[in-house]
Amino acid sequence: MIEVREEKLQDHEEISTILQKAFGGEDEVTLVKEIRDSAYFVPELSLVALHNRRDPVGYILFSEITISTEKEDLTSLALAPVAVVPEFQREGIGSMLIQDGMMRATSLGYRHVVVLGHKEYYPKFGFLPASEQKLSGPFDAGDAFMVKELKKGALKDVSGEVVYPKAFGV
Repeated sequence: MIEVREEKLQDHEEISTILQKAFGGEDEVTLVKEIRDSAYFVPELSLVALHNRRDPVGYILFSEITISTEKEDLTSLALAPVAVVPEFQREGIGSMLIQDGMMRATSLGYRHVVVLGHKEYYPKFGFLPASEQKLSGPFDAGDAFMVKELKKGALKDVSGEVVYPKAFGV
């Protein structure tokens, strides 16, 4: 049985282990630490997937970013990272984390979320290439740079550039 809940302070070490196992390095561990220490961190959107209600096997983080338009700067969310330990991958845990996180983000009043990810995976959650929504970003990633409206019509007549905090290294 898998349960999703907000991270707790005592989860930090296990979250780092999940990230290391899933990505094979320290980049995502550093990213999460830097976001946690920033104004862009949203504790309610830092989520852990627990196996049998006790063993952390997955993690997802949504943090605040900005969409800079000609008229105003809009607060949005970045989905990064999402990780599941290898022995639990392909069991729907990542999907569960994404769906749960987007529901929580919507209930908190966020209107859209961006992701840089696999262009075959994220469209099943409603993500579209950001370029189709007239959004650009710091990545030369083509259709792998995507956006999803959490509130229908939230990006209507919006065009601009997605600006990430320095923790993302851009």
